[in-house]
Amino acid sequence: MGPPQARPPEYHGTAVAPGRLYEDIGRGYARHRRPDPRIAARLADALGDAETVVNVGAGSGSYEPRDRSVVAVEPSTVMLAQRRGSPVPAVRALAESLPFPDGHFDAALAVLTLHHWTDPMAGLRELRRVAGRLAVLHFEPGYRYWLTDEYLPVLRDLEWRWVPGVDDVLAAVGEARVEVVAVPHDCVDGFFAAYWRRPEAYLDPAVRASISNFARLDADLVEPGLARLRADLASGAWADRHVDLLGRDELDAGYRLIVSP
Repeated sequence: MGPPQARPPEYHGTAVAPGRLYEDIGRGYARHRRPDPRIAARLADALGDAETVVNVGAGSGSYEPRDRSVVAVEPSTVMLAQRRGSPVPAVRALAESLPFPDGHFDAALAVLTLHHWTDPMAGLRELRRVAGRLAVLHFEPGYRYWLTDEYLPVLRDLEWRWVPGVDDVLAAVGEARVEVVAVPHDCVDGFFAAYWRRPEAYLDPAVRASISNFARLDADLVEPGLARLRADLASGAWADRHVDLLGRDELDAGYRLIVSP
């Protein structure tokens, strides 16, 4: 675990994310991507005293605050269908073209969504346009992690092609502070590094199906690495190598909260 490696020389910027990704992986999303209360508390703090919030790339609404006036923005019909019964009004739209006037909201929230936007920089400028404050939970692409280091380096290569870095986000939003969001060992939101102390979870197809990193790759590129992980878990080799992780309660896996006043 540690800081990101340098991007490879062939990297030429953020690639276009597949537009229909969540039409495929979003069907079981609400089951495996539940809000973790510790992360929710960090996001609530970042929103400060904002009374009106737009949640962009809202998905099934995991981290939407219930004590404020919220409007959700989500392009995927599959994800919108999982919001039925929610008291929060939802608009089908893209981050890059928000259907709101300038300064319409006190704050904009974006949680682990930038890497799905066709043009993340344009989307961030839209957030800045419609809201006075931003709270963006993102991650540093290429951050060192045992799963990519030892078993699936292809996932890191993929991140380098289509995920903007934290510096890119700061360039788009202007003045902001960056906070480390450590991942609890029992995190209930099953994003990519949530299972850092529960490696067997990555062998579950239902878990992988709700993690976009896996969904972007063909199975034949992933299965050899998973087979090595399966063997190392069975032999105890993984536990021997990572005994230091087994005694930790949280891990810096590269997730960052960017708060723009």
